[in-house]
Amino acid sequence: QVQLVESGGGLVQAGGSLRLSCAASGDTICISRTGWYRQAPGKERELVAVSTRGGSTYYVDSVKGRFTISRDNAKNTVYLQMNILKPEDTAVYYCNAEGNTCSTSYWGRGTQVTVSS
Repeated sequence: QVQLVESGGGLVQAGGSLRLSCAASGDTICISRTGWYRQAPGKERELVAVSTRGGSTYYVDSVKGRFTISRDNAKNTVYLQMNILKPEDTAVYYCNAEGNTCSTSYWGRGTQVTVSS
């Protein structure tokens, strides 16, 4: 089993920055891919960014150039640095971890990000 705990959400004005953290514990050896998803009210959950243990990253077009995903493997923590935030970035942000040898895909409980205009 893997436990994921997100932190770092909050209320920020448009143009501001936040850094989200996702700390993993438990059977973390199976994790090869960690991603951030978000879900705004009335919308489906969408993938925002992904980081692999091998160092690859992926970003959805709407956050490219503004968000940066990074990882500290020694701390089993993945970060999402969010800059130049926009009101449309408002959502609950979820951390997801998975791997070929994991028994399932793991999710955190989410952290609220609210960007005021």
